[in-house]
Amino acid sequence: MIRRATPEDVPALVGLVYDLAEYEKSRHECALTDEQLHTSLFCPDPKVFAHVAQHDSGGEVLGCAIWFLNYSTWTGTHGIYLEDLYVKPEARGLGLGKALLAELAREAVANGYRRVDWSVLNWNTPSIEFYDALGATPQNEWTGYRLTGEALDRLAAR
Repeated sequence: MIRRATPEDVPALVGLVYDLAEYEKSRHECALTDEQLHTSLFCPDPKVFAHVAQHDSGGEVLGCAIWFLNYSTWTGTHGIYLEDLYVKPEARGLGLGKALLAELAREAVANGYRRVDWSVLNWNTPSIEFYDALGATPQNEWTGYRLTGEALDRLAAR
């Protein structure tokens, strides 16, 4: 079962984000709090959205998709940027990851968005194989960049 996250799901979502950070060998970089995520998802004009996956109605939250809108000047439309897709290891193989992505695809099509984008770590072979099997295509001609920390502060001070 896939559904939009509710305020009651926030602790489970934060836990899944930390599980993902651990899997990506970046747990030390994760500082998300329940309060931050609750505010982001449920403020009057949210910019971040989430879906949760459960094996059955009312059951434990086993996976999530946390996303926001981006914009393409080339298509002239919004798209979805999938920030986090995570399914607990014990729930993999149940189709929850595919169901979460299918729900985002439905969200995109229903709203006239032209694409769903995300990033995957180069070493994450199981996820890459999963995405390839869905028909997603890697954007190898692009290199992602990030400005953060001291470099962000220095540039902002100029």
